[in-house]
Amino acid sequence: MQIHVRPASDFPYRTTQEDVRIPLPDGTRLYARIWRPVTEEPVPALLEYLPYRLSDWTAPRDAQRHPWYAGHGYASVRVDVRGHGNSEGMPGDEYDATELADGVAVVNWLAEQPWCTGKVGMFGISWGGFNSLQIAALAPEPLKAIVTVCSSDDRYDNDVHYMGGSVLAVDMHAWAATMLAFVARPPDPAQVGDAWRDMWLARLEKVEPFIHTWLTHQTRDAYWKHGSVCEDYGAIDAAVLAVGGWHDPYRDTALRLVEHLDPNRVRGLIGPWSHQYPDRGLPPGPAIGFLQETLRWWDHWLKDSDDTDVMAEPLLRSWISDSHPPRTVYEELPGRWVGDAVWPSPHITSVPFALQGDPIVVDSPQHTGLDAGRFFPFGNDADLPPDQREEDAKSASFEFPVGESAIEILGRPRVRLRLTLGVPFGQAAARICDVAPDGSSTLITRGVLNLSARNGRDRADAWPLGATKDVTFELNGIGHSFPPGHRIRLSVSSAYWPWIWPQADSAGFTLDPAGSTLELPVRTPTHDSITFAPPEQSAALAVAFPENPDQRPERLITRDVAAGEWRMEVDPRYGGTRVYPDGLEFTEDALETYTINESDPQSARTRSDWTIRLHRPETGWDVHVSTRSEIACDAADFITSNEVTCREGDEVVFHRTWEKRIPRTAG
Repeated sequence: MQIHVRPASDFPYRTTQEDVRIPLPDGTRLYARIWRPVTEEPVPALLEYLPYRLSDWTAPRDAQRHPWYAGHGYASVRVDVRGHGNSEGMPGDEYDATELADGVAVVNWLAEQPWCTGKVGMFGISWGGFNSLQIAALAPEPLKAIVTVCSSDDRYDNDVHYMGGSVLAVDMHAWAATMLAFVARPPDPAQVGDAWRDMWLARLEKVEPFIHTWLTHQTRDAYWKHGSVCEDYGAIDAAVLAVGGWHDPYRDTALRLVEHLDPNRVRGLIGPWSHQYPDRGLPPGPAIGFLQETLRWWDHWLKDSDDTDVMAEPLLRSWISDSHPPRTVYEELPGRWVGDAVWPSPHITSVPFALQGDPIVVDSPQHTGLDAGRFFPFGNDADLPPDQREEDAKSASFEFPVGESAIEILGRPRVRLRLTLGVPFGQAAARICDVAPDGSSTLITRGVLNLSARNGRDRADAWPLGATKDVTFELNGIGHSFPPGHRIRLSVSSAYWPWIWPQADSAGFTLDPAGSTLELPVRTPTHDSITFAPPEQSAALAVAFPENPDQRPERLITRDVAAGEWRMEVDPRYGGTRVYPDGLEFTEDALETYTINESDPQSARTRSDWTIRLHRPETGWDVHVSTRSEIACDAADFITSNEVTCREGDEVVFHRTWEKRIPRTAG
């Protein structure tokens, strides 16, 4: 995808950049970088607020968009969350009350600056998209509009921790390990001076692995309700542009926001993208002129411009993919844009497909799910699910032929399954695949239900032994067109590792097709004329990425045939080694491993190892961080182990291990 990079001289405004420290009410100062247009007139401010270190980790991405906004007449501001990067204070839990209160204070501070009109917008992807929504729900007066990308309104059931009430082994573990490695990194003396070491050691003494908290709350309780704006959509007064991608795990949030927010103050946009901004050109495309699209949003809500026509767009603009063969990466997917003026849409009808056949025992091998692909696709070569034929063979599968006309779906499919269990706990995973005439099986969408959560995510109800019950759950939203001659395949399994942590008993269940149904959100085709400008960005930061000839595979699966053990190694490819224009050499390496015995659910193990080096050759500053995070289990408990080691040069300045057992109350 060709991305047009605009030099600074080509913007409507010349721009300036400065680093500042924003004071909070308690005296803590947050590190911020501000890009502003050169003008005597005050301008609105845009805020992106993250823990991901603006001076190094997000600096390349920040350079693509913040100067672009400044060149179009906005003060664009990037702020590190308290206790992260070069900000003062101690780190806390994700989206905790302190983080959100600090965010409100930053919004108010920006509005009070003489160069600001008093109107503020927030934007962000993932964490920044989350806290944009959550701060909007706190309704600071200057916050007039937000753009939330790849974010969630439901921290329990649509985040990295749980799915359908089941523990998300793949990202509950990986993200807790990632954040442990992030929070252990030091401030940079180039920005904070000689205080960096004292700040670092004080932070390290406060570190507590997130996994302890996340696994302690295995049902939807008050902990997860905090920050979940779905608890009260009416609290959001700011205008919301909700953006998602069909290959991002959070895409259902955009569907819920356009359904529940004031239609005069919300718009939704869902493309084919992974967990990335839609202008970056990372697979799968096509990328769009996302910065131009958001500029229309900001001009309407922050500059009171009447000529953007942004609110004349359909309530929801969605990409519907055409059928495509299974691959782990696509540069671009075939398809088209459609628009719906209201949501739920009158163009969509829930069509039932009754399952056929005799009752069948579903007792999937514990390694079912190894071909699930990455929970968080980032545009890497091994992100997406490969051909699903092996996974389908480990599941109970039901097929529905597509007739002479294509079947186009948009929204969240639903399954009703009639199950009989002989054990008190279990889980069901359902996948929809597009099966081509040659037999290849492309994963379209999926969903999971922890059967103890069948009566609500806030409880864990054991299954009455031997009882037969109907359970219903939704799959993730999708836009897809099944062509004539293809088959729609529903596959149901009792295991889905490593996405889902297995229950202690592997007995599976009996599925009765006679009482089971697949419901598809079938959309009547419409002729829409929706287009976007090509992607455009400001000039890239001059970061060098040295080649790594010894780079390991992104995803490697090995099998011990005699032992029945399966092992998957994942290199998340977050960035490797890079050298910044100011001389900082930044190296990070991560390896995640997932192991399980195909017949023993209690054999599930996860491990994540991180190593980070921050080095400034010209000053001799040289810091190393290494972390190890592991989760195992027995029938009663999750068993967690974490370790952090930090060195300045050759000296170990911090070392700590945590060992903790957490009862399996629902997981």
